[in-house]
Amino acid sequence: MKTKKLTVAQATIEFLKNQYSERDGMEQSFFAGCFGIFGHGNLAGFGQALQQNPDFRYYLVRNEQAAVHTAVGYAKMKNRLSTFVCTSSIGPGATNMITAAAGATINRIPVLLMPGDIFAKRIVAPVLQQLESASSQDFSVNECFKPVSKYWDRINRPEQLITALPEVMRVLTSPADTGAVTLCVPQDVQTEAFNFPVELFEKRVWHVARPRPDVNALLRAVEWIRSAQKPMIVAGGGVIYSEAENALATFVHQTGIPVGETFAGKGSLPYNDPHNLGATGATGTEGANAISTEADLVIGIGTRYSDFTTASKTAFQNKNVRFININITEFDAHKHSALALTGDAKVILEELTEKLASYKVDEAYRKRVADYNKSWDEKVELAYRAENTAIPSQAEVIGAVNTFSRPEDVVLCASGSAPGDLHKLWRTRNSKGFHLEYGYSCMGYEISGGLGAKMACPDREIYVVLGDGGYLMMPSEIITSLQERYKITIILIDNNGFASIGGLSKSIGSEGWGTKYSYRNEKTGKLEGENLPVDLAMNAQSLGAKVYKTTDIASFNEALVKAKKEDRTTVIYIKTVPERKMAGYGHAWWDVPIAEVSESESVQKARENYDVQKKKQRWFL
Repeated sequence: MKTKKLTVAQATIEFLKNQYSERDGMEQSFFAGCFGIFGHGNLAGFGQALQQNPDFRYYLVRNEQAAVHTAVGYAKMKNRLSTFVCTSSIGPGATNMITAAAGATINRIPVLLMPGDIFAKRIVAPVLQQLESASSQDFSVNECFKPVSKYWDRINRPEQLITALPEVMRVLTSPADTGAVTLCVPQDVQTEAFNFPVELFEKRVWHVARPRPDVNALLRAVEWIRSAQKPMIVAGGGVIYSEAENALATFVHQTGIPVGETFAGKGSLPYNDPHNLGATGATGTEGANAISTEADLVIGIGTRYSDFTTASKTAFQNKNVRFININITEFDAHKHSALALTGDAKVILEELTEKLASYKVDEAYRKRVADYNKSWDEKVELAYRAENTAIPSQAEVIGAVNTFSRPEDVVLCASGSAPGDLHKLWRTRNSKGFHLEYGYSCMGYEISGGLGAKMACPDREIYVVLGDGGYLMMPSEIITSLQERYKITIILIDNNGFASIGGLSKSIGSEGWGTKYSYRNEKTGKLEGENLPVDLAMNAQSLGAKVYKTTDIASFNEALVKAKKEDRTTVIYIKTVPERKMAGYGHAWWDVPIAEVSESESVQKARENYDVQKKKQRWFL
């Protein structure tokens, strides 16, 4: 057997740069490079290995959490067929990645984490930044990655790499099991040399299959659909990741079954398709929530049925409702006691379309759905219309961006009140034009995720929408975007605090307590004084961004035109009123427990409403 003497770190990079993914005959490098910050724990190992492999590009980031968010933003745009490696030093550098690792796993997005680790040879222990345990010496902060990783391993001997690396790739390229993968490599082991078999470094193509479901289950699903009077589809992210948009359109145009979209599934159909009911669930449209209430059959495609999608289990009120779930993951396919079609969304929709050739929903039902689609778009138009008030609404800002942007451009968001408004209001014209990280709704994802999205599709404009709370969490990757010359446009909405949680606080009777950016009132002891003198526009400018500070929709529209011409990351700053434009519709409810006993009358009243809503929750057994 031929061998090649390399350090563990060198062998790891040599292996990773020769891994490819392939689906439907389209082949691509699985790793686009490595994000990281060097420190003790990865500098002498992975740092040296990356330095001698310039064809596996290294990108210096400013925050380890942001590195993982950027990788996720990239992989999401690439439909999970390509991603990045993220490396860190030991200790705080490693644990900084945990938050974003959780987001990757929750959202089923592949990313490889390679945190430095303590010494395998324990003679120098405890090393700087080492967490000690009285119960074990084989213990470090990297154990914290275990619950948020789909695969976790530690390389204590060089030869362990030979079996670990293929397992890393198996999980990362699995559409069913993908997420964050953590490979911990002690800093001394990274630098150790070993004679690795040369076959380990040969080009390897990982075929991403399109598995088909059980035939009997498929035939039973056909029977269920044929017998349904008011079926509906809940389209999740799996539709887009499996590139099943055309298959879905063919299916619904043939059958007339309407579609409600989750956050991840928005864009599965164009916004103006007459079968598209738009956003569903807690942030749903009038039509989607009305049809959900009546549906006797719900066909979930690529959705994990989060509480927002199901309006905390109040959305589906038909006493005879049944579920068919099309999902690549068996765990999700069986949710709600569903008839599980475990497999690839695209091929399953194609097979169902063929077997349901003569089936169509009632024409009156089809017309009702089309009417809902039209009437909702009229409501969107009203929400978009500028009212010439001193301070615009968030809906008006969203409308200005949506109207100005091209169909292929991307709006990106993750946290605050903007996701709910975007879910209802954004007119999606391209299946990759709506990019929300809402599985984890991680404040700080926006700018770094926007950078990753831009790296995946540099020819598209990326519009990052975030509030002042999300901006303050992690503006650091503005610098990385400048360093790498990837221009994104940041829509920075300032409403002096946490508008989303402030609104939620008011809805539960707590009057927005603890959500404003205000001085402390020395008399009451509460944060209810004057607004803090923070200039976020100046902050963004200090990081190197081009900044346009706007005051109304007219100046905001002018800034959009100017920003389009910029060749570096640009921030358009605007203040909005924190109140949200669009109300909830039907069973647009989210279960947030309210104090059962309180001296506050507003809390007591909110609890009464809460008890009413709780009675609508369903068990699907």
